[in-house]
Amino acid sequence: MEISETYVALGKTDVMVSRIGLGAWAWGDRLFWSYGRGYDIEDVRAVFKLSLEEGINWVDTAESYGSGQSERLLGGFNADSYLPVVIATKFMPFPWRLGKGTFRKALRRSLDRLRLHSLDLYQIHWPLPPISVETWADALADAVQAKLVRAVGVSNYNEQQMRAANAVLAKRGVPLASNQVLFNLLDRKIERNGLLKACQELNIGLIAYSPISQGVLTGKYTPDRPIPGVRGRRYPRAYLARVQPLVQRMREIGQQHDGKTPAQVAINWLICKGVLPIPGAKNARQAQENAGALGWRLSDDEVADLELKADQV
Repeated sequence: MEISETYVALGKTDVMVSRIGLGAWAWGDRLFWSYGRGYDIEDVRAVFKLSLEEGINWVDTAESYGSGQSERLLGGFNADSYLPVVIATKFMPFPWRLGKGTFRKALRRSLDRLRLHSLDLYQIHWPLPPISVETWADALADAVQAKLVRAVGVSNYNEQQMRAANAVLAKRGVPLASNQVLFNLLDRKIERNGLLKACQELNIGLIAYSPISQGVLTGKYTPDRPIPGVRGRRYPRAYLARVQPLVQRMREIGQQHDGKTPAQVAINWLICKGVLPIPGAKNARQAQENAGALGWRLSDDEVADLELKADQV
């Protein structure tokens, strides 16, 4: 698979992003990721700096990550940085947010936390009721018209919801830049339900979150070394046992590519699928490992082999 290693346009916009982004969900999140216990502000500052130095030029966050702390941290790091960075964040349509006024207030608060006058990418985090996806899409177009954002996207939208948002934006002359969804070797439903194909058809960038399945695909966790804390409840020992043959195959394939790790293989698989993975990192070592997924390619046969093994989990 010959895919350019240079920056690519996000959908039909002029926002240029690297093949891998940096996910900032864990920054400031104490409940799910245990921020402050094992890693802290200096660790994530190092992640930010190293990622940019390795050519990863965009960071994805959200107002809900760490109750705004992720945005605050990112804003501070960016203010101190000499390297340009594309910043993406998200609006959470809580049920009590009942109109465009709440949208504008949330956007301006995110801008304040990020220390920005405008955003590169603003996304609707979930298609939650009671407000329709069409209403929020119209609010996104308003934000572009007001020059508060350069590009707009959605997250966790199915094909029907994405097409509805895209139609509203198209009437306003605004492209839908992206749809950010769960996609990794262990969760490939978007390949089967038509969403990935629809993104390709409409030239909407697909951003893949949880590309290493919250650590399951790193090989770090086994039935004897389960995932700790709240996160571990999602992945019981029996499930981790079923994943081990896939992880072993990832190790074998990685060895054929100058000793790449399972995590790097998992991220590279997504690059080969033509999507934009956003692995997270809590320390410089993890950031360096993520960057090592760039600059090489799995073969078509290796991609197919991984998918066959993943289907057996």
